[in-house]
Amino acid sequence: MTVHKTNNERIVFLYPDEDGYIIAEVPSLPGCISQGETRQEALQNIQEAIALHLEVLQERGELIPEDNIEITSVPVLI
Repeated sequence: MTVHKTNNERIVFLYPDEDGYIIAEVPSLPGCISQGETRQEALQNIQEAIALHLEVLQERGELIPEDNIEITSVPVLI
């Protein structure tokens, strides 16, 4: 699957946890994870988490990773 995005966007994975919350994770920023009771809340929370994550990287003088994520699927061999 090809994902088209602008330079000001990050790919975010959304998935439910065992308590019914929605987890939001940014694969191109390891450790950048948030959650919310709804999809909308999870997306709002991850936007804030991304901004803070990037701010910390800049303060430390670390490189900001590009968002070079490819989403694909493979057959399951049973």
